[in-house]
Amino acid sequence: MMSVCLLGASGSIGQQTIDVMLKNPKDFDLYAFSVGKRTRYISGILRHFPSVKAVCVQDKKSYKYYQKRYTGITFFFGDDGLNKLIETSNAQMVVNALVGFVGLKPSITALENNKILCLANKESLVVGGEIINNLLKQGKGKLYPIDSEHVAIAKCLAVDNQNVDKIIITASGGPFRNFKRDQLGDITPEQALAHPNWKMGKKITIDSATMVNKTFEVIEAYYLFGYVFEQIEIKINYNSYVHSIVRYNNGTYRADVGKPDMRVPIKYALYQGLTSYQTVLTDNLDRIKNTTFGEFDSERFPIINVANKVIKEKGTLGAIFNASNEEAVRAFLNHQIPFLGIEKIINACLIKQKSVKNPTYEDLKKADLQARLLTKQMILKGGY
Repeated sequence: MMSVCLLGASGSIGQQTIDVMLKNPKDFDLYAFSVGKRTRYISGILRHFPSVKAVCVQDKKSYKYYQKRYTGITFFFGDDGLNKLIETSNAQMVVNALVGFVGLKPSITALENNKILCLANKESLVVGGEIINNLLKQGKGKLYPIDSEHVAIAKCLAVDNQNVDKIIITASGGPFRNFKRDQLGDITPEQALAHPNWKMGKKITIDSATMVNKTFEVIEAYYLFGYVFEQIEIKINYNSYVHSIVRYNNGTYRADVGKPDMRVPIKYALYQGLTSYQTVLTDNLDRIKNTTFGEFDSERFPIINVANKVIKEKGTLGAIFNASNEEAVRAFLNHQIPFLGIEKIINACLIKQKSVKNPTYEDLKKADLQARLLTKQMILKGGY
């Protein structure tokens, strides 16, 4: 029986993680979870999992209310509460389904406490990849990705990791994959939230539309698998049926194929890669049934070049990239900036804010704050 601490239990990945755990009650038990502001989820989760010992909410008012209501459970609140949840719950596994920079410190805390970390929080690697990998090299904890693309790559490499030419991350292309660059000026948040293949939270859906999400995944792939930017490609897969591909020096391809369902990669991570699966080996991707591919256009999606910059320069560049994107996405959803303004703001921040080499967590936190302030100033002034 694996004991689990689930961060972000009220979100899309969190809820699907609960589904997987409930379908496998003999293998997993929930010891602790966080819900942020969505406290309405607490009672339902506690009904399903009487094993829960601790819960974290976002604000102090909710903390006081629920601590009085559930006296047998220890409650925490705020960002510090997330780390206390990990340290005190005694869970063997931490599932990090948080969104944004807030997820980085809990990932560090999980590894420092030798936990098995199942990671859906992209920012942990985009922002703090150097710190995370250093902890893993020291023998601290274990890490399993939850992103469907990275799980697919892990599956393919587990079957055969010899003579690899490139890893190919597939992308749906988002709702505007058939738009030309000059057609994106008047895109509304409502249009951008209409993803063709996946049902996700608002922030990640916008990231999919701008291709920032795919840019994040290239950076993650570098830290997870050690392949440099030139060895990582992106290919459009219109129905998200092929989750990612490994190409070998002999011209063959190995792919992870199946209907888009996040419960599959979640289960793979929870079982630490020990689930049964099959990969498809072919010398022609067009022979894979029930799917269609298209070429990725870096001129249409120039944001992908940021991945190359972050991978090569490292430092606090990932923190600047992430923070400026988070604030720009929030402004776009609030109708404060145009769709292409997100990309422009990111690039402006990367130019204006100096990166710090070999950063500590505090350096990353400072860079994050500075980038947010800079982004907000640009949004107010419109000078991006």
